[in-house]
Amino acid sequence: MKHISSIASGIMLGTAGVAMMSVLSGCSQGQQQEQAQNKFLVIEQQANGKYVVVEEMPTEGPSRAILREYDENGRMTECFMSEEEMKQLAEQEYQRVQNGTSETLQSGAGEAGMGLAGTILAVAAGSLLGNMIGNALMNNKAFSRNSQAANRSAYSRSAAAKSSAKKSSSKKSFFGGSSKSSSYKKSGGFFGG
Repeated sequence: MKHISSIASGIMLGTAGVAMMSVLSGCSQGQQQEQAQNKFLVIEQQANGKYVVVEEMPTEGPSRAILREYDENGRMTECFMSEEEMKQLAEQEYQRVQNGTSETLQSGAGEAGMGLAGTILAVAAGSLLGNMIGNALMNNKAFSRNSQAANRSAYSRSAAAKSSAKKSSSKKSFFGGSSKSSSYKKSGGFFGG
């Protein structure tokens, strides 16, 4: 009977350990596997001929855009861009990134807007070309700055504010306690109480 009891407690410990590890790994995987959201964009031509994104919304369907341009008489016209058209332009600009000739890599390029292909790549690289390429591009400081400058939509500003708020918030422990440090020493039990 004693032998069976020790086997049962070993199984119980093993099961509890596996459950704990799956909970902990599930938390970290959920944060890393953010999917690139498809986007609906409104891209507007500026007086200097460059483009900026003035509206951006996540969408369930394929990525697409409305392109606002000025004709020779100064009238604004709108045309629709499909995901295929956007992807083709993004791929062309990504090739320029690979060659080092893309305006998305030039210092301060996004301030006055960029060409259409550069603007699309800067704002929708992840959803059009995949997360791996999107993340690699955003890790380039010049590209990231130009991306933020070319995207003047309220959605982009809101997402940036949420991102910086997440970075500055205090970390929580597994049992809900905060990891803020203080000048006095607090004694507590096993669960942080």
